[in-house]
Amino acid sequence: MGRRKSHPRRGSLAYMPRVRAPKPVAQVRAWPESTRLGLQGIAGYKAGMIHLFMVDDKKGSLTSGREISLPVTVLETPPTVVCAVRLYERKVGGLRSVAEVWAPELPKEISRLLTLTKKQDAKKGTERAEGLIKEGKVADIRAIVCTQPRKINMSKKKPELMEVRVGGSSLEERWNHSKGLLGKEIKVSDVFKEGEYVDVLAITKGKGYQGPVKRWGIKILPRKSEGGHRQVGTLGPWQPSRVFWSVPAPGQMGYHQRTEHNKRILKLGSDGAAVTPKGGFLRYGVLKGDYVVLAGSIPGPTKRLIQLRQPMRLPRTRPTSSPTITYISTASQQGA
Repeated sequence: MGRRKSHPRRGSLAYMPRVRAPKPVAQVRAWPESTRLGLQGIAGYKAGMIHLFMVDDKKGSLTSGREISLPVTVLETPPTVVCAVRLYERKVGGLRSVAEVWAPELPKEISRLLTLTKKQDAKKGTERAEGLIKEGKVADIRAIVCTQPRKINMSKKKPELMEVRVGGSSLEERWNHSKGLLGKEIKVSDVFKEGEYVDVLAITKGKGYQGPVKRWGIKILPRKSEGGHRQVGTLGPWQPSRVFWSVPAPGQMGYHQRTEHNKRILKLGSDGAAVTPKGGFLRYGVLKGDYVVLAGSIPGPTKRLIQLRQPMRLPRTRPTSSPTITYISTASQQGA
């Protein structure tokens, strides 16, 4: 008998069903347990990609100690405003909100998102929240933050509202720190440092309704195939007489939520001219504010909101110091 041929499946069933995301802002479904006091995440807008040279500081690497070239992604991260603090209690079905404390002064652009009452009684809300903490009814504390796209090179004014977990060693410590953050601006340098790893959550680039050849990578049928060439050869057996969910079918491609783990922060800064190519990034422009440089590529098109979160599963062997960058390419991306 001849050797059995290997025929791996075209495409992956890892992310089924491939449906459109409900909105362009990713939903963070889990937060790591962290003893570091402060917010565990922040958001930014994807500007584009460049490349740089750095000294490889990964132990065991074939190029350890030598200069290497890396493709990197640049995010512009305007300061986020802490609008409120939300307290959760743990129930059988999960966490449930029990109290909220809103800042007395909020950014005026938040009126594009919410209709708030004219007067927020922060003192009354704080007293109620502290009473719940003393009674032991609070299981988690999170901050409600909003972005400020008007401060950067974006044509939009409407901010995005997100929820970020507040880390710390004890519940009282986290609560006292959260009260001090109400109404204040948080920069990316207040949350992360150079050399750290982060998880990236984003909505991928949408490609619309696509056929099975492009969506799943199946084989194009021969010339004499009846009914078409760019379709599935068979939908399944006669018995059972139904089409299984695993059969490659046409449908939505792209605009899915994806999480990429352990992206290293190579550089943080406040002067965007240091990483902006000549003439600006394509379809974005010139960076005006704080920025983050991440190693490698990340999901989403230009101007997509990207959420950065403390890593859920750090690699065992990782560099602990800040990277040594020797050169950042700012060559024009427009052929000038």
